[in-house]
Amino acid sequence: MPHMNRDQRNAAWQAAHQWRARATRTQPNGVAGGLKLLFTWLAFGMLMIVGIVLGFFFLLAGWAMMPFVRHKMKKRMEQMRAQQAHDIGGNHSEPSSGTRHRDVLEGQYEIKSETEKKN
Repeated sequence: MPHMNRDQRNAAWQAAHQWRARATRTQPNGVAGGLKLLFTWLAFGMLMIVGIVLGFFFLLAGWAMMPFVRHKMKKRMEQMRAQQAHDIGGNHSEPSSGTRHRDVLEGQYEIKSETEKKN
């Protein structure tokens, strides 16, 4: 029996014993406790079902919207490519004077005519 006394003095053993006693006290007793437990499980089950249905709905809605999003992205890419092609090879109006301005990535530069170079 000295072995049992040593275990009973252990703090972890005492805490476990207290938890066990508390759990037996809080168990539902009688019809009221059983109904409370039943309604708790029903509420939890209903929340799980609602969550699954909502998740499934949003998944299907996302899949249904994918062709529309793809079409919109395609149109946007076509507009960007057309704008880029216009920027690269578009017809720029030349100034009436002899200089021509060009737009490049770094900025602008001028092409001077031969007459301006001599001055």
